[in-house]
Amino acid sequence: MIIDFGMNWENFYTDNIVGYIKSLQQNPFELITLIIDLAIVIFLIYSFLKIVKGSRAWQLIKGIALLIVITWLSGLFNLQILNWILTGIMNLGVIAIIVIFQPELRRGLEQLGTNKFTKFFGIDKDLATKTKEDIYKIAIAAVELAKNKTGALIVIERDIKIQDIIASGIPLNADVSPQLLVNIFEPKTPLHDGAVVISGNKIAAAACVLPLADDNDIAKELGTRHRAAIGISKESDSIVVVVSEETGKISIAKDGTLIADVSEEALKKILISNVVTKRFAVEKRERRNRIREIREKLHKEKKETEIKDTEETSENKN
Repeated sequence: MIIDFGMNWENFYTDNIVGYIKSLQQNPFELITLIIDLAIVIFLIYSFLKIVKGSRAWQLIKGIALLIVITWLSGLFNLQILNWILTGIMNLGVIAIIVIFQPELRRGLEQLGTNKFTKFFGIDKDLATKTKEDIYKIAIAAVELAKNKTGALIVIERDIKIQDIIASGIPLNADVSPQLLVNIFEPKTPLHDGAVVISGNKIAAAACVLPLADDNDIAKELGTRHRAAIGISKESDSIVVVVSEETGKISIAKDGTLIADVSEEALKKILISNVVTKRFAVEKRERRNRIREIREKLHKEKKETEIKDTEETSENKN
């Protein structure tokens, strides 16, 4: 197979591009097919680049792209010897690409043949399931911090956005993991002083500054960390997990109140009930209501159409 980058571009433009535009004018429905075709190709290229980015193959891809551009330019400016050499390299390069990208191609094919198929195409797992998994990770981190009496403040954002609080800290945008949460609150580390905010199933930021509740709202024996937890839970619907540095006890701040000294199981149940169950139950109920409304509307329109047709038939008979 010979790749001729020195082709007659004028003929190519006339025979292919102009011809295709004319066919689209004659049959506009082909435009839909073209859009779908382009979308699939772009998505596949994006998925492939996402897989190889950061690997050794990434540098090779940039080299191959440069080689293609140089080959095309050599044909365009009629540099025949250079174009002949580069075209020969390109032909051999097809086999070289298969060898070079063998690990990436194998990994992609393995994902297509397993339950990672949806992940390969960027389709994440069910949001409710992922949120529940994140809660278990938060609970594991809280228990580990409590064992070592390491103070911690973890804010879980719900419906009311707290972007101003996130902006006060250091952006992370990292996946939720027990190891990362424990490491953030390790004493004498740069991010340990302040709160971690979890937003959209991500650790959005660390070392965030929270508003403090008034002294009258909280028992005197509780410190700044607990006052901050109550403060943000009053100003938003966020739920806050607090680990006491003095006692190692875990508490939860919710709606301006503090649930003190909760066990690991109680922590999981409270978080799942308030973060997962209520949120997704409401969304599910809203979806059902919308579907019911659409069905009722369609049924009503159908009835009206039938009545109208009946009336028109009667008039025609008369």
